[in-house]
Formats: sequence, structure tokens, C-alpha cells
Amino acid sequence: MKVIFFSTKLYDRDFFSRANQQQGFNLHFLEVPLNRSTAVLAKGHEVVCVFVNDVVDADVLEELARQGVKLLALRCAGYNNVDLKAAAALNIKVVRVPAYSPYSVAEHTIALILTLNRKTHRAYNRVKEGNFALNGLMGFDLHGKTVGLIGLGKIGLVTARILKGFGCRVMGYDIQPSAEADEIGVEFSKLDSIYSQADIISLHCPLTPQTYHIINEESIARMKKGVMLINTSRGALIDTRAVIAGLKSEQISYLGLDVYEEEADLFFEDLSSRVIQDDVFMRLLSFNNVLITGHQAFFTSNALQSIAEVTLQNIAQFQNQQALQNEVCLF
Repeated sequence: MKVIFFSTKLYDRDFFSRANQQQGFNLHFLEVPLNRSTAVLAKGHEVVCVFVNDVVDADVLEELARQGVKLLALRCAGYNNVDLKAAAALNIKVVRVPAYSPYSVAEHTIALILTLNRKTHRAYNRVKEGNFALNGLMGFDLHGKTVGLIGLGKIGLVTARILKGFGCRVMGYDIQPSAEADEIGVEFSKLDSIYSQADIISLHCPLTPQTYHIINEESIARMKKGVMLINTSRGALIDTRAVIAGLKSEQISYLGLDVYEEEADLFFEDLSSRVIQDDVFMRLLSFNNVLITGHQAFFTSNALQSIAEVTLQNIAQFQNQQALQNEVCLF
């Protein structure tokens, strides 16, 4: 089985090559992303493996089909970048990694909350310069705060457990109730209740037509003044321009992002020697109460090992004509 990988880095190659010792597939790694220009490179491969910012629309899928591709293997949980209707029409199966390490993303969420609150990133730079003044570093006790989680999947539930350990009141919203959330002590709530009561709101839901820009001008207006907003899920859950307006009006006092709506042209690359052309992103960076990381919440050795193993297991099931446990289908 010949497998071609798009948008790979050295760490991808290391973890997949190690995991492949048990499978023995013929792996071909490319640094370039998958798009209309690069889809032709899949010629001679039955399987294409892609990541979160690869373009897998109808045009790309048609080109992949012409090149003989039969399986699209996502090495991530989200699949909002894939035209599933087109894939089904072309008889290209789609599989994903639904859960790798929910702890990695949940723990990064807490890291963003704590860093924004206690301003340790700013304190670190001050101390290195011999400045030990505490002005501007005031935080608050996380204990006793109300945190609203939008999305109570595996990551949301792990996040809830950690926050309960801090002594937080945890409210949660999802499209369906969760028995595990009840066991943890999460208060299942409507979005309006979360907006009006939560001191901190953290997003843990997938990007769908229903959740696109779930954080917008209207929802921000219903939030508590001074709210902390965290997003480690998908960038387009947030209307960035509306959030910037919320920061300017001080409706939002803290913003922590590991994802960004237009991140495809920025994240996972070293752009330190270039002028970044995204004015909206640069406006975000101008706020001293905004903390942005480059889509690294998933980036632990545990998660990468799991991603590699599950992805290759998905491919093995396809090769052996077994039921695809992690297939993504149209509903």
C-alpha cells in the first residue's frame, strides 16, 4: 500500500516511520500542502494522508480520483476541510483520528487560562531584564470562578475534570446531555446561561455550519463584562473582527487562542523573517491581554504517537477490506 503525506514536518516523519514498522506500508512524505496545484503529486498512491489546513474540496478530490486515490486518511479529528459529498460521489473513503490524546488539548487550555490570568509570560520577560516590579501582573484566584465549556466531548470533559480540581464551578453546553458530565459535576446549561454567568468561556466543539462563528457580535454582547475567552478547537468558531471589537470595548478582558480563522497561511511555518500580511491577525497581536499559540495544543509525544498508530490502523483496515471503524460519512 503506497501512502502519500501532505503538509508534513520532521516530527510527522519520525512518528509515522516508527509506527509503520508494524505495518510495512510504503510511505512518501511531502512538505507541501494539499491543494489544487499539488493534488497531481498523489499519482500512483492509493492513500492520501492530510492535516487540518490541507484543502480537500471537490476540485481537489476529483484530481485525486483521477490519480487513483481510494482513501483519504485524516491525521486529525476535524474534517471540516473535506467535501464529504464529493468524496462519496467519487467513491473515496474518508477516515480520521477521532481521539488521540484529549489530555494534550485540555492541558493546553488550562495553560492558556493560567498564563493569561497570572501573566507569567510577561513576568518571565521582565525578570530576564532585571525588572521585578509587580505592576500590571495582578491576577485572580481561579478557585470559585465560573467556567463555561461549549462542547462536552472527550476534550471538554477532561477540561471539566481539571477545572473541578481547581475548585471552579463548571457549566457546560452540548447538543446532547452527557452522563459523564453529570458524574463530574458539570451543570448542563443553555448557551445564554453560560454567556451571562461564566467568567471564563472555553470552546471545545467541532466546526460545523451550526457552530461557524458561534462567538459573534451578538453572543459577545450577552457575555459578562470582562470575560476570558479561550479557543483551542477550530478558528472559525470565532468571528475574529467581532472579538477585536469586544477587546476594544473591554467586554472581553482576556483572549487565548491556539487556532485562528485564517491560520492556513500562517501556522506551522517560520515566518519570522517576513512581513505578515494578515492585518486582522496583527491587530490581535497588538493587545497585551491576548495570548496566541500556533495550533500546538495537540503537540505532545503521546498525541503524535497515537495519531500515527490510529492513522496507520485506519489504512490497514482499508487494505484488508475490513470495516472502517473511524470512517467519516455523510449523515
